[in-house]
Amino acid sequence: MQAQRYTDLNPSPRVLLGPGPSMVHPRVLRAMAAPVIGHLDPEFLTLMNEVQELLRYVFQTENRLTIPVSGTGSAGMEAALANLIEPGDPVLIAINGYFGQRMAEMARRYGAEVDVVERPWGEIFDPDELEQALQRRRYKLLALVHAETSTGALQGHIREIVEAAHRHGALVVLDTVTSLGGLPVEVDAWGVDVAYSGTQKCLSVPPGLAPITFSEGAVQVLRTRRTPVISWYLDMRLIEQYWGDKRTYHHTAPISMVYALREGLRLVAEEGLEARFARHRENARLLWQGLAELGLEPMVPEAYRLPTLTTVRVPEGVDEAAVRRCLLHTYNIEIAGGLGALKGRIWRIGLMGYSSRKENVLLLLAALKTCLAKR
Repeated sequence: MQAQRYTDLNPSPRVLLGPGPSMVHPRVLRAMAAPVIGHLDPEFLTLMNEVQELLRYVFQTENRLTIPVSGTGSAGMEAALANLIEPGDPVLIAINGYFGQRMAEMARRYGAEVDVVERPWGEIFDPDELEQALQRRRYKLLALVHAETSTGALQGHIREIVEAAHRHGALVVLDTVTSLGGLPVEVDAWGVDVAYSGTQKCLSVPPGLAPITFSEGAVQVLRTRRTPVISWYLDMRLIEQYWGDKRTYHHTAPISMVYALREGLRLVAEEGLEARFARHRENARLLWQGLAELGLEPMVPEAYRLPTLTTVRVPEGVDEAAVRRCLLHTYNIEIAGGLGALKGRIWRIGLMGYSSRKENVLLLLAALKTCLAKR
């Protein structure tokens, strides 16, 4: 092997405006360059405490078991389901997009008896229809997506949905991968039992960690399981001993990623949640106005459209992949196409975290205008 075959690493400086990863804040990149120390080093244990405190702030919770799981957002999804589900448990999954489907598939793999309630992709659920579905049988949990990355739809009425689930004895698992840090996620006020997210979206941190929080009620379910959690790596009863008072070794934590998450969360706290939410809303409105001027139509009605991720209908006769290639190769801008049933029919534009800036919106609109003219 000749070492000279491999050149210096020099990725193109993309403007990341897709569904994730979003652009990483320069301060986060600097934090990742800090010297690596041991995962049981007293200094690192102090950083772990700070990360937990900051995560509680962003999740708006006092939950003791609030930690980052080592893995991407899908690891957070899997950790939530693996720890609550035992073989034979009745589980209800609300599906209105790609990631609801993923939750159902994961739950089946853990041996749950899965029922689903479905809406067409791009629509959201009414609390009454979910309460009706909860009456089918006594479910152990209801799982749903707060911000559906595949459609750009924001599920509202979370508090009412949680109240309905609790009336019927079900826990609630909420996917907040595309909302945490960009939209209000009020775990305690809403009564959510488990919420999980990912670092690579609104937190402006590279992919690699999955923030997750368990209520005391959910923790009690963990304590009273009849069977071991099938996934050893994601067993929260083991992981919490490392993140709790005992600091018992479980696995080697990704030190540099924890540095990155701490800095990303520190940026959230410095900006303040309300100011951060307002920035995401303002930049989304600027994007929507510009899309209208270009004759482009968002797929989701504004009443429940995500400010962090907009899905845009591809005009008739336009090669959606060619437009994305034009944006990428001419302007270094990345947006994404549709998933599943929406493949080839939409573009997905993300304005999350550090990517959600006015200059990025204006650059994208100007580039889109040029690329569409070449169709």
